[in-house]
Amino acid sequence: MSGSALFETFARAPLAFDRGEGTWLVTTDGERYLDFAAGIAVNSLGHGHPHLVEALTEQAGKLWHVSNLYEIPGQRRLGERLVANSFADKVFFTNSGAEALECAIKTARRYHHVNGNPERYRIITFEGAFHGRTLATIAAGGQPKYLEGFGPKVEGFDQIALGDAEALKKAITAETAAILVEPVQGEGGIRVVPAEMLKLMRKLADDNGLLLIYDEVQCGVGRTGKLFAYEWSGAEPDIMAIAKGIGGGFPLGACLSTDEAAVGMTAGVHGTTFGGNPLAMAVGNAVLDVVLEEGFLDEVSRKSLLFKQGLAAIADEYPSVIEEIRGVGLILGIKCRIPNAGVNMAFREEKLLTVPGGDNVVRLLPPLTVTDEEIRTGLERIRAAASKLASKAGGN
Repeated sequence: MSGSALFETFARAPLAFDRGEGTWLVTTDGERYLDFAAGIAVNSLGHGHPHLVEALTEQAGKLWHVSNLYEIPGQRRLGERLVANSFADKVFFTNSGAEALECAIKTARRYHHVNGNPERYRIITFEGAFHGRTLATIAAGGQPKYLEGFGPKVEGFDQIALGDAEALKKAITAETAAILVEPVQGEGGIRVVPAEMLKLMRKLADDNGLLLIYDEVQCGVGRTGKLFAYEWSGAEPDIMAIAKGIGGGFPLGACLSTDEAAVGMTAGVHGTTFGGNPLAMAVGNAVLDVVLEEGFLDEVSRKSLLFKQGLAAIADEYPSVIEEIRGVGLILGIKCRIPNAGVNMAFREEKLLTVPGGDNVVRLLPPLTVTDEEIRTGLERIRAAASKLASKAGGN
């Protein structure tokens, strides 16, 4: 027997945290780390946010779980608020982003089935995408490292290069049901899909009777400076998956849809035991209380500008380490000239937590509540790490 009772599927950093305070994490040894990882864009309002703590503890004293056999008032309220602030008419609550994506995929296939076109089941996806770890979502993401050893691959996903308009047009066939895209690729390396491309996807979907699905699991719920990233383009989807930030640290996801797209999702065709439980709904509603406050999203954009300007200065100073700065709002990325694992480690040595991503990028995903002072502290630590890395590499 190995030394741990846990599956060895994570290469964990040798850090254990005892508590969190806003943008800071404190280890069991009392060391303080500035958290610009936020649980991979999950802790949208930081650690121990008083409004979230109050909502969770109050609900915990009343009711945890009843299942979806009964009405759950918090679900109705959170659903209505998400609908009122998005393109959607309907919401299905889940426990995770992968489950929200599964629901989105099933909703799209079911739409064509009930409309008399069961042959339309294929979904166009994009290189660099990450949609989750279930059998369907690893097939949708298409990355060999996640697919290996889990065959046969779930059928029905056609992957093309991100940003290739001609390839997108050619990929549409009589069997195509939908286009699935992250408006900002997170795991793929903070790659922002241009507004023109999202508008083209919307037009192609309309012209060909397809559904447009957005995966906003990482980039949604205020992270870009708008409640949802698609708002920057004005190209609304038919279906959208969200998770991470909507729970502020509590497991919560949702699939949002128009009435038309959800036409096939009738009683008994889909379900969940834990999804939309009273605890999750209390926290989700508390997150929206804060994020929808007047001026909150404007502050995210303002802080993003401060952060990006500081990062650009460091990139100019250390071109041997940093190739470019990417992203929007507080979903930012440093494209590295040296292996990103080493850069991520150098940041950690400066007591700054970040997240590696694809395309040799290090992701910067601080809580949306990060202060100007904390951004400046983060920039100092990034500069210190870049300076050391540049010295090792023998140049700026």
